[in-house]
Amino acid sequence: MNDSPDDSDADAPADSEGPLRAPPGERSVPELLRFGVVNLDKPAGPSSHQVSAWIRDAVDETLAALDPEGPPTGGVAHSGTLDPKVTGCLPTLTGDATRMAQVFLEGTKEYVAVLELHGSPPADFEDVVAEFESEIYQKPPRKSAVSRRLRTRTIHDLDVLEVDDRQALLRIRCESGTYVRKLCHDIGLATGVGAHMGHLRRTATDPFDDRDLHTLQDLVDALAWAEDGDDAHLREVVRPAEDALTHLPAVTVARSAARNVATGAPVYAPGVIDVDDDATQPDRDGDGDPPLVACFTPDGTAVCLGRVVGDPDADSGTVVDLERVLL
Repeated sequence: MNDSPDDSDADAPADSEGPLRAPPGERSVPELLRFGVVNLDKPAGPSSHQVSAWIRDAVDETLAALDPEGPPTGGVAHSGTLDPKVTGCLPTLTGDATRMAQVFLEGTKEYVAVLELHGSPPADFEDVVAEFESEIYQKPPRKSAVSRRLRTRTIHDLDVLEVDDRQALLRIRCESGTYVRKLCHDIGLATGVGAHMGHLRRTATDPFDDRDLHTLQDLVDALAWAEDGDDAHLREVVRPAEDALTHLPAVTVARSAARNVATGAPVYAPGVIDVDDDATQPDRDGDGDPPLVACFTPDGTAVCLGRVVGDPDADSGTVVDLERVLL
């Protein structure tokens, strides 16, 4: 493959770009539904898997009505399993956007939890809780979908919002993959009185939070109105999938380079227009690897996910190794 692509067409109109999508703000409803994200407020009761299936079926029904010659979504993907009783922020990707599900592992999550103490809280309760604001060891519970190996997770912030008799309201900002139920159990052991997790609500999943959540009913209503020709509400509920990438370092590439990526080529130096400063910083996640980056065309269309492995200012060579092609 040529590592010196011709970038003379970097400003060509998007509609001549073959595999490239239209800019995020110019997509039709079917295009939006096939590459979108919903900041869903998961209700208590159904599993995350069931909620995803309902969204898939609802979106496919609307696609069949609006674009019967086009394909269905092909599926949806959520941002990390919430137990049936747990509510809150469950960003859900539709269609080709499911390819980027890994991005939710790169950010932090925030929860509000009720800690049910098994006895009166000790006088130094808040000090005991504060000791867990650090890197902690956890072993996933028996009813988890991952292997039960001891691992570390970082608790970035742990605040006691309120204490009422044997209940404490906690706000937890933590690394993805943290088991809050296990954290509550361990806090109970440290207090000497025991504890378990009561109600749990996820309030944020980078880059989304609970300020603009939408319910399943919001989505179903918006889809129905879109089928009747009014897509304004749908465009509030279903956002371009690029909105799920805003917490990642960005690399801007020419459209010609993006077309090469669509055929499996990495991002070569001549095709790089701009690189965020933190895209090249190692140890962003503490594992010594370059951070995951998102590549975009100048008009904001997502191209791929990858890692910066070369000098963006070089005249030749690979700059971004691909992990997921999003075109």
